[in-house]
Amino acid sequence: MDQPDLAAVTHQHVAFDDGMALDCGMALGRLVVAYRTYGTLNASRSNAVLVCHALTGDQYVAETHPVTGKGGWWDMVVGPGLPVDTDRYFVICANVLGGCMGSTGPRSPRDGAAPGVLWGTDFPPVTIRDMVRAQKRLIDHLGIARLFAVIGGSMGGMQVLEWAASYPESVFAAVPVATAAYHSAQNIAFNEVGRQSLFADPDWRGGRYWESGSVPARGLAVARMVAHITYLSEQALTRKFGRRVRGGAAAGDLALFGDMFEVESYLRHQGSTFVRRFDANSYLTITRATDYFDLAAEHDGNLSAAFAGTRTRFCIISFSSDWLYPTAESRAVARALNRAAANVSFVEIASDKGHDAFLLDEPDFHRTLAGFLAGCAEHAGLPE
Repeated sequence: MDQPDLAAVTHQHVAFDDGMALDCGMALGRLVVAYRTYGTLNASRSNAVLVCHALTGDQYVAETHPVTGKGGWWDMVVGPGLPVDTDRYFVICANVLGGCMGSTGPRSPRDGAAPGVLWGTDFPPVTIRDMVRAQKRLIDHLGIARLFAVIGGSMGGMQVLEWAASYPESVFAAVPVATAAYHSAQNIAFNEVGRQSLFADPDWRGGRYWESGSVPARGLAVARMVAHITYLSEQALTRKFGRRVRGGAAAGDLALFGDMFEVESYLRHQGSTFVRRFDANSYLTITRATDYFDLAAEHDGNLSAAFAGTRTRFCIISFSSDWLYPTAESRAVARALNRAAANVSFVEIASDKGHDAFLLDEPDFHRTLAGFLAGCAEHAGLPE
């Protein structure tokens, strides 16, 4: 599989030459944060909404992607007249620290090294809190003292929770969607299968694959295939594919190799397209960050303590068929917020689309999000 030169794409960004300290004890000598904005920042700088992307997302929320040529990953949510209305809100989305779409990560030049030498697997381990800390640098750079809202699903929801815990005075409203306050053993296990598939690829080359012009494409594709299964539900897979075979082949025409069932073809397509837009070392870095995440552990095991005294308004949203981040995890966050006397609402959306429902056409979800933001805007006195 061919992979475009991701480093050749120019992204809107800001560079901080003083770098940033990391939770692991190391420090980056230089920090670059790539980002995109939509809408207009009002005169009082009070209408800014930060959208935090999921594991394999990026900053191209509502526009054509420069690598894939496809539409934005949340273009049915962010835009004029949509739930996150860019006629009213100034929307910001940054590529996470450790990513491969312009922000500092494994494909970045290594601090203090000769020109052309990249970090690779020597890139320091980062946490969700590190990602949020980098985003805070961007928000400060943009001159925004307080975000009207921080919104995100999956790993993006983890960032939302970390924002609310680390910078409560900077967040008026928070919407963590299809997420949890920590990664379960099952989630860590699925991530480890993906990482091991990379290590087993002959083109992995100890993580220095680009030095020989290779890409661990097979391993990265399998990692994506495994992960993608967790984003769906049994009902969604059955509805979309069932046990249908491709090309009109008869069920009795057994084949040991090659495409047979439509679901196999679908997963292979997901894997191959992912390889064309993502870096393997970034995949390792980011999956590890999600595995490390445990907001209660950061507060001596007391999740409520993470939100003590918060004045942020919360809307927690889950989906009934999500087995990767099940509703029980969202309820646990809601209970912790209640114990902290926070202003919190919780909604479970009935859907058979699995974890990925937050990325798909789910009218109830869109109405819930739009309604919550509108209510918060009214309370905040945000001009229409």
